[in-house]
Amino acid sequence: MVSITLSVPEDLKREMDSFPDINWSAVAREAIKKRVVMLKKFKEFTKDSEFTEEDALKLGRDVSAKAMKKHKA
Repeated sequence: MVSITLSVPEDLKREMDSFPDINWSAVAREAIKKRVVMLKKFKEFTKDSEFTEEDALKLGRDVSAKAMKKHKA
């Protein structure tokens, strides 16, 4: 197994220290593993898509504008 260094804010480290029985390396490993699995599924799901990043940004702006308009009404 290889080692990595993980930086966390001091306040988070203090909170982690309040749970000394927790194996934080195992927690981080599991979180990373879950994210990799999710990213692989996303990559597989979108591999044949012709939807570009520009399309996604435009769609996001359109949805935000319509939500704001509805919220103001």
